[in-house]
Amino acid sequence: MWHHRFLVNKGLRRSLLGAILVWGLNLSSLNLPAQGSPEAGTGEDLTTAIIQVAKKAIPAVAHIEVTERQEVAAPFLPFESDPFFRRFFGVPQMPKKFRREVKGLGSGILMDAQGHILTNHHVVGGATKLEVTLADGSKYEARLVGTDPKTDLAVIKIEAKEPLPYLPFGDSDKVEVGEWVVAIGHPRGLDQTVTQGIISAKHRRGVTDPGNYQDFLQTDAAINPGNSGGPLLNLKGEVIGVNAAIASQTGGFEGIGFTIPSNMALHVAKQLISNGKVLRGWLGVNVQDLTPELAQKLGLKGPRGALVADVVKGGPADQAGVKKGDVVLTFGGKQIIDGSSLRNEVAATPPGQNVKLELLREAQRKELTVKVGNLEDAAAALLSSIKERLGVEVRPVSQVEAERYGTDPEVGVTITWVDPKGPMGKAGLEVRDILLGVEGQDIRGVEGLMELLGSIKPRQRVTFIALDHRTGNTGLVEVTVR
Repeated sequence: MWHHRFLVNKGLRRSLLGAILVWGLNLSSLNLPAQGSPEAGTGEDLTTAIIQVAKKAIPAVAHIEVTERQEVAAPFLPFESDPFFRRFFGVPQMPKKFRREVKGLGSGILMDAQGHILTNHHVVGGATKLEVTLADGSKYEARLVGTDPKTDLAVIKIEAKEPLPYLPFGDSDKVEVGEWVVAIGHPRGLDQTVTQGIISAKHRRGVTDPGNYQDFLQTDAAINPGNSGGPLLNLKGEVIGVNAAIASQTGGFEGIGFTIPSNMALHVAKQLISNGKVLRGWLGVNVQDLTPELAQKLGLKGPRGALVADVVKGGPADQAGVKKGDVVLTFGGKQIIDGSSLRNEVAATPPGQNVKLELLREAQRKELTVKVGNLEDAAAALLSSIKERLGVEVRPVSQVEAERYGTDPEVGVTITWVDPKGPMGKAGLEVRDILLGVEGQDIRGVEGLMELLGSIKPRQRVTFIALDHRTGNTGLVEVTVR
């Protein structure tokens, strides 16, 4: 099992246009600026900069071996009670489920001398044993400090007698498209592999799960299975990203890799170390992206900003005077590009902080001050909004339910009340049924359902994945959201 995320774009067509071989290319002859110049920023020429980055960074890149115990259904379980099958194939009596151990590999970044290692949630989440190997061959048992599935980040810790080497973090907001970068990790178990490339694009969102907090940097530095959790570095040797995913038709590298920006990663890591979890700000709005046509109609030069589609009653935005139809242009002085950028900025703001919003309302610019709420304290408001839009009340799926139906305990919400005349009631949903997904995306708890609903327009018809509590079967249910 390789711990890595693969994104398959079936619409891509590949064609071999030809191959170009360049012999004896000397980068110093290209008249590029020395890295000590104002245009670059380090004391090394570009021809040796990657060498220096590799030498400094490799000792602080960890190889992580993950052991995970999985509970799987017996292979003959569907046929166990079939007398014909038992007679001719001799199916023995066996438990309905059995456990197996699965091993995976990933990478990590030593972020301080005390042994805290930053990596991906999908590398270490659910692990029963973590073993870390450093570049000098030393091995350590690691413990999990905390994980954050919504950003696909996690922190683990090793204990060493001596201070450990670690990497400095750079400012990912200052990264430029076209900037040279270096990736280091353990692809397919090949330790201390160094690759280089450039930043291909910034602000890639909706790459994996649109319901998560994403703002990826895109790079063409080679990233493969096993690189997950490893660093993407600038030529100063600073971490500017945590490698997380690739777009691929084959499962291998095809020139499109995604890395979590260092500013987001460091913010999450510090909270995991201090709190064991991430405390996020909450505004209490559902927003959507602006189309070019709508932006023109509103008098904006381009589709930049977040259109407020709904305001949660009693939430921070409602109390500050934000209204449905407003366009959020800036938050805390930062320009808002789209709905995702607003959500990320709010999430990164400490609860209780007062922040200025610049809005466009009826062709007039307006400034409001909002006191950011705590997302954990927003449960009552979230439940009220879900009840209003779907006609149901829900709660997180219990561990007992997850084990009974064989579902991921982090995915889904259980229905506790249904309005027979509401959208879900009309679709035939009942109390104790479980909602697992909407429009192909996993529902990760009550908060996750609310976030996914935020991207759905009123009276839009969408498809839910639901589990029937009577039979345990799953199916698709079409619902018109209010």
